[in-house]
Amino acid sequence: MSRAPAHDILFEEVAIGPVVARNRFYQAPHCNGMGHLHPNACAEMRRVKAEGGWAIVCTEEVEIHPSTDVSPHIEGRIWDDADLPALRLLTEKIHLHGSLAGIELTHNGPHALNLYSRAPSRNVSDTPVFGGHIPVQARRMDKEDIRELRRWHRDAAKRAIEAEFDLIHVYAGHALSIVSFFLSRKYNRRSDEYGGSPENRARLLRELIEETVEVAHPRAAVAVRIAVDELIGKEGTHKEEVEEIIESMAELPDLWDLSLAEWANDSASARFQEEGFQEPYIRDIKKLTSKPVVGVGRYTTPDRMARLVRDGVLDLIGAARPSIADPFLPRKIEEGRYEDIRECIGCNICVTGDFLAAPIRCTQNPTMGEEWRRGWHPENIRKRGSDKSVLVVGAGPAGLEAARALGQRGYEIILAEASDELGGRVAREARLPGLASYIRVRDHRKLQLDQIGNASCYLQSRLACGDILEYQIPRVVIATGCMWRRDGVGASNPLGVPVDEDARAPLTPDDVMSMVAKKSSENDSLPANARVLVWDDDHYYMASVIAEWLAGQGHSVCYVTSAGEASAWTRNTMEQHFIQKRLLDLGVEIRSNVILRRISKGEAELACGFTDRRERVGADVVVLAGARAPEDKLFVELQERKDEWGGRGIEAVDLIGDAFAPATVAHAVYEGRRYAEETDMDEEEIRAGLFRRERIDLRS
Repeated sequence: MSRAPAHDILFEEVAIGPVVARNRFYQAPHCNGMGHLHPNACAEMRRVKAEGGWAIVCTEEVEIHPSTDVSPHIEGRIWDDADLPALRLLTEKIHLHGSLAGIELTHNGPHALNLYSRAPSRNVSDTPVFGGHIPVQARRMDKEDIRELRRWHRDAAKRAIEAEFDLIHVYAGHALSIVSFFLSRKYNRRSDEYGGSPENRARLLRELIEETVEVAHPRAAVAVRIAVDELIGKEGTHKEEVEEIIESMAELPDLWDLSLAEWANDSASARFQEEGFQEPYIRDIKKLTSKPVVGVGRYTTPDRMARLVRDGVLDLIGAARPSIADPFLPRKIEEGRYEDIRECIGCNICVTGDFLAAPIRCTQNPTMGEEWRRGWHPENIRKRGSDKSVLVVGAGPAGLEAARALGQRGYEIILAEASDELGGRVAREARLPGLASYIRVRDHRKLQLDQIGNASCYLQSRLACGDILEYQIPRVVIATGCMWRRDGVGASNPLGVPVDEDARAPLTPDDVMSMVAKKSSENDSLPANARVLVWDDDHYYMASVIAEWLAGQGHSVCYVTSAGEASAWTRNTMEQHFIQKRLLDLGVEIRSNVILRRISKGEAELACGFTDRRERVGADVVVLAGARAPEDKLFVELQERKDEWGGRGIEAVDLIGDAFAPATVAHAVYEGRRYAEETDMDEEEIRAGLFRRERIDLRS
């Protein structure tokens, strides 16, 4: 298939000061949970992006000094010359494929807790530090502090040139950098030449740009990554004022890189923002400068990308999350392989790597973060080791990915699904409020299976143990998923929740998802205008979307959680505050630090999570979102008849995904890929090739 002519514009060269990008695809700086602690893994991940066609591949935040130590978050570091070898490795990898390497130099000001360096935090004004609720304040920077900061930034820029970066960022974005705090009238309370008017508040930004240009030119270009709006009106950073600031410095840098503040706004999940929602905030910036402009918007649609360039909104298409979901997005567009694009679902599971100080992961792309550790590649996989076919039982995210990857390896695949549709949990969950993009997990894999020609899919094919033995297929993988428990077992109630005999039986999220599929909540289980108590002992998104849907159906909803807030784990996906606001706006009552102890007729007994003080609340129906039970019965039955395998030609039966251990969709997809990679390896090979570890050189 050839590329659509309308997309040719995306493959034009773009001059950025002294350097030239070979196309308009710009992998925006993004965290990855690897940074300075896992330099080989980080470099290989970026190399794959360059191989995939991104003309510019940028780092994550790179700390310029020990006073901007953001531990426990794992970012890049350019504190001194000892950091140069890891950074040179990164640029070498990016340059292998003709891409430009960009570095985002950062001082995080009050966001730097300096837990490792123990240096005092700094800010434009005296403020508490941000994050961690620790009793420490950031000191107000005096003139000498500002001079020091400029010197650190200049020294870091010099080192970046030594490490052969082609693009150096002056970072004023996301309300994360010290420069953004100088720009903000909310935080900048100074009365000297660095405070007051927009010109004064932008003085540090101007100084850093000018000094970085002096260092970088003619070897490298200089970009300014700036937050255009904080989305809180005139009290904070806002579009009109930032446009004034950009216009006053329009020709100083070589590139303007536009974002929103805070990071949670700029990288909002698909549950709360559509693709390209930033466009109204960045649309007029290009009129203010002759220099190239780049912006982000979780863009996955080539038509929209091309339109942004044709309409003069952007010169380069910035992407972080879409480049994670599909590192080969530019090449697929260039080659007209639109059907192969693995679209980002906007779930923000990638962000959790930064918050949890662990290597990045992706729901759509299970190879993300595993390029060096395991040698996985998003597009390539080794050829099959035998001619033996594989039976995959269950077409949820784990089964679909296993079937797709095994099919890519060349195995003949038989995929059996008990229901009447592919997708398992993602097909059901995609019908819930805000989760429509999850269906991309299924659709991408279904399309790939349709193309490879060596996979047969059978719907409404519930297999029993005897069926599998009769088929005599050498390799069997059970990916039958899991179901939400109806007994209330969970972290807070390991023995479950007692239910009185005369009480209405509790529902599970699976019951509610069946109602959603039927587009009605009115039945014997859930009467009209019911008082519904939703019990969240899971703490991810499920209980909140269930509560949201029920409230939308006209029910009176009380959301009860053992955590301190709704969907507590979604702080790691930057969604929690959006979720809590939405529930409150819908009239959902939220009860936190409370444990469900008993279900009775027309009411539920709750206990304070601290004192165990009991109370009863009215509840016609209770929905339990606690633990999930693996659907592993088929696997257990096959294991019990293992002595029959040899006579039936069965060599191996494996259990993967939620059927093995319920987790996130990203975990399930990863398990599918892992199984496909390890098929035809013996146990010793699997152990030996588990993953590579970064080693510390004790001589240093």
